Order: sequence, then C-alpha cells, then structure tokens
Amino acid sequence: MMSHQIQTEIIIHASRDQVWNILTDFASYPEWNPFILSIEGTLTAGGRLKNTLKNGDKKMVFRPRIKELKPAFSFAWLGSLFFRGLFDGYHYFIIEETGTDQVRFIHGENFSGLLSGPILKKKGRIRATISSA
Repeated sequence: MMSHQIQTEIIIHASRDQVWNILTDFASYPEWNPFILSIEGTLTAGGRLKNTLKNGDKKMVFRPRIKELKPAFSFAWLGSLFFRGLFDGYHYFIIEETGTDQVRFIHGENFSGLLSGPILKKKGRIRATISSA
C-alpha cells in the first residue's frame, strides 16, 4: 500500500514552552491558521478531538484520536475517513530545541489507505514536497 508524506519545518525564535503553549491553545487556531477553523477537545493521550477544517468553500469535520503526547516536545493525531484503512492521516508536530529561545518546529502528515493516492491527486496535493514511500 502506498503512503504519502508532507513535512515542513521552520526555525522559530521562541522558547519550547512558548511554541507549545501556542500550538496547544486550540481556541486560538482561527487567529493564525486559515485551514483549521476550530479544534475542540482536551489534549490527553488517547483522547479524541473534533477538528473543523476549511475545504474550499465548505467545512469538513473529523474526529482524530491523539496518538502521541509529550508536553513541550511533540504530539500527533490520527484521523480516518469513515473507517481506518480507507484514507488515514497521521498528523504530527515536533518541537526541537536548537538554542536559547530558538526551536525547530516540524509539522507534517503521513497519508495512507486505499484511497490516499486518488484523493490527494484529486485535491492537487501531490507535488515535489510529497514523497511516496
């Protein structure tokens, strides 16, 4: 089965805790993230979130499960379309300290499942920044 990955990283001149606090302040996402309109839920390992995304002119709601949670270091969720194995997205955030008040913020998603290739192609997301594994 083919999987696809998107990953970005950036150096941020702030402390690990400052970045973590912004990243986990779900109520503030609409202020800085035009794609994620809202995230509801409690940040707990194994817990579920309710994420509302902008999908063109429409809204899409999905309920991922938090798969990894290391406060001030990383967290990740796994979301699925209808059921696991059809179209899954493992979305991760990693904060690596690179100096005093400086971090490398890594953000990505691994897509897999029977429909991952066709859905991503239809959405125009497969570009040079995505590698197939």
